[in-house]
Amino acid sequence: MSSFETVGIIGKRRDPQVVPTLMQLLDILRALGRQLRVEDVSLPGVELPADVLRMPRAQLAASCDLVVVVGGDGTLLSAARDLAPAGVALVGINQGRLGFMVDVPPAEMHEAFAAIFAGHYVREDRLMLQARLLREKRTQNFVAMNDVVIRNQAAIRMLEFESWLDDEFISQHRADGFIVASPTGSTAYALSGGGPVVHPGLDALTLVPICPHTLSDRPIVVSGRQTVRITLRGAPNTVAMLTCDGQTAETLHAGESFEVGKAEFRLHLVHPNNYSYFNILRNKLRWGRGPAVDATV
Repeated sequence: MSSFETVGIIGKRRDPQVVPTLMQLLDILRALGRQLRVEDVSLPGVELPADVLRMPRAQLAASCDLVVVVGGDGTLLSAARDLAPAGVALVGINQGRLGFMVDVPPAEMHEAFAAIFAGHYVREDRLMLQARLLREKRTQNFVAMNDVVIRNQAAIRMLEFESWLDDEFISQHRADGFIVASPTGSTAYALSGGGPVVHPGLDALTLVPICPHTLSDRPIVVSGRQTVRITLRGAPNTVAMLTCDGQTAETLHAGESFEVGKAEFRLHLVHPNNYSYFNILRNKLRWGRGPAVDATV
């Protein structure tokens, strides 16, 4: 198993609360003998040790064996889209609120990385999504870790669109939008829309209509080996928004289509050796528990 000699660091942008954790992380990784690379927009104004190099994210992908992401799931989503195509492994330090994927607490960083560098960790390969926006004169390509979503720009109007799986027609829809989610994204927007929790080890896509007009228009799970195509219908002035992970967006017009399938590459995640997917679900979704009680009241 890799000992990860060259380690990159990405911190949540414009968040001063991550600075103490980033500085502590630098000390821990230097003490563990790693060569360090820090994203150039992390720790602005902080003078780094001479042996720690700053570089753009694209160079991190080319020079690092492992990248540590300090922030929440949103920070990791952004890093995954940029780094997964290069095959770089990611590990997350949880400085966010939920933390489905950033699962190392700051207080346990030294213990976790000492074990990881000794080869004691869980490696997980997760399906990534590749989306193509099919325009009349050009095609745009996007990558997503969680989901690709079409949603209405006008809050008081529903969208009309049709769905296909490869060349097989699925249905016509009237809804506020539509979610195509990876197994990782099944616990994100798709879960809020009534979709199932899909184990990240499965090669599958989840299709979830958002607030459908027809109550029988329900979420379905399809093979990740197939391609989903959505075509926007309606009046010529109909406009929708196509988003990837809720972080990148493009405008979609009536008559235009987009396709979503699994990417040719996967995201490589590194977890502490005690990682358990179902333990994450129990803790984050509060399975089998009553409501939280504030002991200070």
